[in-house]
Amino acid sequence: MAVKEKAWTYEDYISLEEDKRYDIVDEKLFEMPTASLRHQKVICNLAYLFRRYQEEKSCGDSYLAPLDVILSEENIVQPDVVFISIERLSIAKERVILGARDMVAEVVYPSTFKRVTEDKRKLYAKHGVKEYWLVSPEEKVVEVLTLKKGEYEVFSHSFENGRVCSKLLEGFCLNL
Repeated sequence: MAVKEKAWTYEDYISLEEDKRYDIVDEKLFEMPTASLRHQKVICNLAYLFRRYQEEKSCGDSYLAPLDVILSEENIVQPDVVFISIERLSIAKERVILGARDMVAEVVYPSTFKRVTEDKRKLYAKHGVKEYWLVSPEEKVVEVLTLKKGEYEVFSHSFENGRVCSKLLEGFCLNL
């Protein structure tokens, strides 16, 4: 749900209350709900598995929300998990990530479904995020989308007890 009708920019964003989380998507401000314990558990588990993989392969680094990812002056988001390849780590600064990263994972709930599966999907594709993971704990579904010719296509998908794999991170798979 958009907070206020005006064209929001990064300059406006940095003046907001620091104890709340926000996204700005196409100049619209969205207040993010406080993450539930289930949400925290899912992103911590994902981050742990990504961290183990990247330490083993020395291939990059991952980060957890809250962390500002500045795609453009009018698009600032806080994805649940972000991965940046070792070649592109210079985009990670002390308090922000500047520009498109290699992989983003978002936990999806009914209240965030449209924004995450449609709005952010288009936004990440537009800004060149190579791989987009959609994790739905309530539906017990994980989708791994890869960018091809400016659009996402499903690379790996699993329901309940299956397995999903990354195209970007060779050999990285998760058992649900």
